[in-house]
Amino acid sequence: MQTLSDLFHRLEQLNDIGVSLSAERDIQTLLEKILLAAKEITRADGGTLYRLSPDGQHLQFKIVRTDSLGLAFGGATGKPLTDNFSDLPLHHPDGRPNDSMVAAHAALSGRTINIADAYEAEGFDFSGTRRFDAHTGYRSRSFLTVPMKDHAGEIIGVLQLINAIDPATGEVEIFTQADQQLAESLASQAAIALTNRQLVEQLETLFESFIQVLNLAIDEKSPHTGGHCQRVPALTMMLADAVDAIDDGPLADFKLSDKDRYELRIAALMHDCGKVTTPVHVVEKATKLQTIFDRIALVDTRFEVLRRDAEIRKLQAIAAGADEAEAEAEYQAFCAQLDADREFLRKANKGAERMRDEDLARIQQIASDYHWRNPAGEEVPLLDADELDNLSIRAGTLTAAEREIINHHIVATIRMLEQLPWPKHLQKVPEYAGGHHERMDGKGYPKGLKREEMSLPARMMGIADIFEALTAKDRPYKQPMKLSEAMKIMENFRSNGHIDPDLFDAFLRQGVHRRYGEVFLDQGQVDC
Repeated sequence: MQTLSDLFHRLEQLNDIGVSLSAERDIQTLLEKILLAAKEITRADGGTLYRLSPDGQHLQFKIVRTDSLGLAFGGATGKPLTDNFSDLPLHHPDGRPNDSMVAAHAALSGRTINIADAYEAEGFDFSGTRRFDAHTGYRSRSFLTVPMKDHAGEIIGVLQLINAIDPATGEVEIFTQADQQLAESLASQAAIALTNRQLVEQLETLFESFIQVLNLAIDEKSPHTGGHCQRVPALTMMLADAVDAIDDGPLADFKLSDKDRYELRIAALMHDCGKVTTPVHVVEKATKLQTIFDRIALVDTRFEVLRRDAEIRKLQAIAAGADEAEAEAEYQAFCAQLDADREFLRKANKGAERMRDEDLARIQQIASDYHWRNPAGEEVPLLDADELDNLSIRAGTLTAAEREIINHHIVATIRMLEQLPWPKHLQKVPEYAGGHHERMDGKGYPKGLKREEMSLPARMMGIADIFEALTAKDRPYKQPMKLSEAMKIMENFRSNGHIDPDLFDAFLRQGVHRRYGEVFLDQGQVDC
């Protein structure tokens, strides 16, 4: 017989369980806690937890436990559920309610069903239970089947407990009224905890999906940097995990909780969100003369005009009595020089190689040597001032003004992120995301922060952003860089105060570059 102290003890258990359930973040662990708690407070030998399927037409097995048989399927610690645990339909094919199955009936009726002996119960089909018993030697007797309802009274699952055990004798007994009330109270708390966790997960999924949509829009602005917003987060988390695994040296104290990982991942996903403000013609500038289109085609046309004018001059000279062979030779020499200069400008336009002083001088010479007649009939230099300025870019394809526009994206990122009402567990996102263009020596941007003014996660993102850009295989102005080349550049950056030396040592020591290369780079790039 249940004593008052025993009842108080079980009520205290129920209260402790409620607190534990409300704090659990992982769905599978939460489901397991619910079933184990129900078994504990009702002293049940076995139990099953079902969840309503997304279409609302079936009960799905999620957790199965039977202590005396050592059965543990589903949840965070059990074996994976097999095909033997098929879904329970709530209705027959003709639409009639499946009231013969006790779990389905509890879900459909919303009522708890307390059965003293399954072998003597009327109105329910326990043939499956009998087959299970015959196969295992088990004897299923008492059943307590409790529907789980959310705050709106909607059924979200069913909790089924089997064989209440008398603590004094160890014999199977019926589930008492107190057992039923405790199980119903637990099922109510569990349903609310489960619904709340599902709601949080849905909101987190929606939030991350929104970020992914934003990143997709940014990457779609330029096929030449597409994928950057996806690869940097992956590389950042690889580096974070590598540092977390180190247990000696200056990084030994850095450890990542699940909260820390989520916060860093969100920051990495949003590190370039400010690029939505960057003009497409700057983001998409794959060549020096590109605006909405590549203006090298205009320069090519002017060269053809110059060729045509030279041919006209040749014919006019011959018509005026000049030596035909001499005029032809002069024309061919002019065309050969024209072709060489045009090819030089085409190559310079790609921005694939750093321009030397003599290269810049040659561009100036070409601009001043050639003149053509524009549609207004004016004699003008082959290149206008803006074209000359762009073709004279020493490295890459961006002018100083355009690089300022590109660099402004990090300012926009910080402003955008600081406008959002971040919850407590995500309040460091703006700092992490906004620091990936800072340098350890204070020469970065936009704030000119030094190493000691930055968090480790922000410094990690800086390394990930640089390494991804160096090894990216989708840039039209450069060949895909091999890992060995990229690592030499990164080593120089470590030496000159650009990136954090301790983090880069961890990057190298833990082989992050190789693991990243195996996933994201071409096989020919992975050479170290």
